[in-house]
Amino acid sequence: MSALPPSWIRSPLRALRHRLATMAREDADRSAAVRQHFRHKAASQGYTLSQGQLHVIEQMATQAAALDRGQARSLYLYGAVGRGKSWLLEGFFHALVQPHKRRVHFHDFFARLHQGMFEHRHQQDALACTLDELLEDCQVLCFDEFHVHDIGDAMLITRLFQALFERGIFLLVTSNYAPAGLLPNPLYHQRFEPVIRLINSRMQVLEVGGEQDYRSLPSDASQQRFTQGHYLWPGSPAQRQALQLPELGEVSIPLQVGKRQLLVRLIEQDTLGFDFAQLCEQPTAVIDYLELARRFDHWIIDGLPRLEDCSVAEQQRFINLVDVLYDQDKHLVLIGQLPLAESLGGSASDLARTRSRLGQLRQQL
Repeated sequence: MSALPPSWIRSPLRALRHRLATMAREDADRSAAVRQHFRHKAASQGYTLSQGQLHVIEQMATQAAALDRGQARSLYLYGAVGRGKSWLLEGFFHALVQPHKRRVHFHDFFARLHQGMFEHRHQQDALACTLDELLEDCQVLCFDEFHVHDIGDAMLITRLFQALFERGIFLLVTSNYAPAGLLPNPLYHQRFEPVIRLINSRMQVLEVGGEQDYRSLPSDASQQRFTQGHYLWPGSPAQRQALQLPELGEVSIPLQVGKRQLLVRLIEQDTLGFDFAQLCEQPTAVIDYLELARRFDHWIIDGLPRLEDCSVAEQQRFINLVDVLYDQDKHLVLIGQLPLAESLGGSASDLARTRSRLGQLRQQL
């Protein structure tokens, strides 16, 4: 029988074992908290989690346990619209005990990134200065609705992801596209491949599948934000009167937004009314929609055309506008000449998301 080690050796060994046991319990507690949060959330909303969602939740639980040790691997969730990606992201964010965390819509963050880099353009590293301001001590960053369509944005996104990983920030990203499907335009896709490789090497890529569109479930309030809004067609006076809509003026009203002047047809307290053409046929940008969303809670968009008759740029502006209004939970009345399904054709690649979101509006004939 071997002799026991001296006490000065036994004591550090006991301390080490105690510390390892404590860390294991803490990891198990963090994992259990994530699983329990999702079980309760699903039960309260009355639906059963799909196998794909359960697999993602298990990976989230694993990474939550590894966060404090700096060993967590970032997550990239992709799948068709309405499969619960945003629901999963929101659940993970709320279940996480990590205090230094941020949840942002990618549109909003990227617009602020552009603005900050312009303001810091004379600094040696404008990106670093801007991230210092936007993120401060953030250690967990949740990006919802990540997508790329512009080669200029793609080059900045490459730098952004590199900077975030260098800072040791844990990323949770949702997208309708697998990494290889980002920036699908064949003219530019090759130039975006470095960030695709970066995502695949630094993040765990998980598909959120299933046949159920969770936005179609009446009980799923977390996925539905336009249910109090309306779609009117053909927008007759009787329909407008039934909703007690304010009259949209015949003469356009100038409205200052940042450094540009837009034309609208109604400004009344927190209500804004305009024609589709006034925002979507003009060279407006996401940062304009974000500024307007901060100022107005009720929106009336008149004159929705058949989107397939519009340019891809106009379709994309409308998609971006709907994204902002949906994410900011604004009240929307949309008025067109045709049934909604007939109005939302087109070739822009994100229209499926727009159809899903606008499909939550109450349609009034």
